[in-house]
Amino acid sequence: MTPLLALNLSASYGGKSPVLSGLSLEIGRGEILGLVGESGCGKSTLALAILRLLPVKNAYVEGSIEFNGRDLMLLSEGEMRRVRGKEIGLVLQSPMSALNPALRVGAQLEEAWRVHQRGTKDARKRDLVSALANARLPHAEEFFRRYPAQLSVGQAQRVLIAMAMLHHPALLICDEPTSSLDLVTQSDIVELFRELKTKLATSILFISHDLLSVANLCQRIAVMKDGAIVECRSTKDLFFDPQHPYTQQLLRALPAVPRFAAKAAAANS
Repeated sequence: MTPLLALNLSASYGGKSPVLSGLSLEIGRGEILGLVGESGCGKSTLALAILRLLPVKNAYVEGSIEFNGRDLMLLSEGEMRRVRGKEIGLVLQSPMSALNPALRVGAQLEEAWRVHQRGTKDARKRDLVSALANARLPHAEEFFRRYPAQLSVGQAQRVLIAMAMLHHPALLICDEPTSSLDLVTQSDIVELFRELKTKLATSILFISHDLLSVANLCQRIAVMKDGAIVECRSTKDLFFDPQHPYTQQLLRALPAVPRFAAKAAAANS
C-alpha cells in the first residue's frame, strides 16, 4: 500500500550546517509512528518542515514531501494553507503558549473552523461540540466561554487536540504533546491519541523524547540522531533487538526495559 507520507529532506538555518541531512521517513495510512531522539537532533524542525513552515524561520529546505499523492514542496503557499489544519493537524507541547490568552475557548475553536469550513451556525456548533467530545472535554456552553487561564494544563492540551482534529485530518503531527503534563495526564493523553486513531482513522507522527510513552502508543519507532533517521523498526523489534549503537544507548539509559513497555511493544507490533 502506498504510504500516506513519504519524505526525503535536508534543511539548514541561515546557511549553517544541516539540521536535517537527507532524512527519509514513511508513515502508513492509519499508522502511529513514534519519532525519538535527543534534544537538538532536529525532531521539531522535521515537524515544521512537513508543514512547510521552516522558511519563516530563515531556513533552506530541499527534497520531497509526498503526502496523499502530492509533493508538498511543489505547492504554492495558498495551496499549503488549505493543507495545514485541514489535511495535516499539529499539536504543540506548550498548550498555554499555543492558545490565545485573550480569547475564549469557543472563539478560538470557531476561528479554526472558519478557516476551512462554511456553513450555518448550527452546523458550526455541531462540529465544535463533536470535536470537544472526541477530545473528552465538556461541551456545555460554560466551557466555550472559558479563557485559557481558567483551564488546567491537561484541559488546554485537549483543546489543542480538539482544534487539530476539528477537520478530521489524514495526518496528525504531535510535537512533544505530553512533555508539560503530569504522569497521570500523560497516560490519559496517550490513550486519547490511540482512541482518535481508531475512531477517525488518522495517521499520527508522535514526536517525543520519552521512549516509554512512544513504546506504549506506536506501532513503529524511528530513531533520530544528528538530523537523520538511524533506525526505524517495529516497536517490538526495536526494544528487543536494537541494531544501531545510538538506539542501544537510548535503551541503556532507561533504568530497565520495564515489563509494561515490553508488553506494549509486543501489542503495538
